[in-house]
Amino acid sequence: MAPGISNEKKKEDEQSSKGNAIHLCNPHLEKMKEDILYHFALGTGTHDFPALFGDVKFVCVGGSPSRMKAFIAYIAEELGLGDQDGDYPNICAGTDRYAMYKVGPVLSVSHGMGIPSISIMLHELIKLLYHAKCSNITLIRIGTSGGIGLEPGSVVITRQSVDATFKPQFEQVVLGKTIIRSTNLDEELAKELMQCSKEINEFNTVIGNTMCTLDFYEGQGRLDGAICLYNEEEKLQYLKAAYDSGVRNIEMESSVFAAMCNLSGVRAAVVCVTLLNRLEGDQISSSHDILVEYQQRPQKLVGYFIKKSLGKV
Repeated sequence: MAPGISNEKKKEDEQSSKGNAIHLCNPHLEKMKEDILYHFALGTGTHDFPALFGDVKFVCVGGSPSRMKAFIAYIAEELGLGDQDGDYPNICAGTDRYAMYKVGPVLSVSHGMGIPSISIMLHELIKLLYHAKCSNITLIRIGTSGGIGLEPGSVVITRQSVDATFKPQFEQVVLGKTIIRSTNLDEELAKELMQCSKEINEFNTVIGNTMCTLDFYEGQGRLDGAICLYNEEEKLQYLKAAYDSGVRNIEMESSVFAAMCNLSGVRAAVVCVTLLNRLEGDQISSSHDILVEYQQRPQKLVGYFIKKSLGKV
């Protein structure tokens, strides 16, 4: 067993009994007079977090700043709090690292691409929610992915995030020691989202495992990168083994997302649309208009879930 796994599992179990308040696994923060969220250009000494964010109940995160701005405009119209042509200022305008938008109880934040980028964002987002004294938070990653054995445009609600060897874990080196963290996601939340998709009845949706990789090309078995030292048969064997293990899509953020949400006591889900079936090819060749429509599907599903949760359906 890797160092740290038993202690962190104990923390997860303890957190499950503490209700739905944000939990910080860092005793050092209590000694700080001010907490500067550098990559958000926000700080407890310069901003009133409870006043700005205390009413937040739903946080949606995704890679692209423009996509998260489009989402906040969409949810504003859906909740009757604005329209898609309204002005939604970037709360993090003081930095070019991430973008953040808010309307009513919904916060929309970009996280960039890959585990390092979303990890930095989540550290500061979790602290923001804690400082704002938020509770009963639902945090959902909405994004795009490559599908395995699914028609393009299918939506995958993640049961577990698995690594490139199909294990449900996130591995990180801390102070020279390997730490392994759980990547399970909230099972009831996944079922609620699946029910919402059935009620919408506009696109194929499945619950399955999501493979989280460290890059877009070799790590996902593509043949079209600048470097590729395996053949098509080997690639297909690997992807079929992934499918047989329960994997239905591949992306690059879900493992650390699940691990950090578990440790912080946050109810979380990952909802991604598939842009292609990787068993049939590597390059995304659909037209711009089709891809835009695909990318709106997780937004529609999560938007409907939020409306239903607020009694607006």
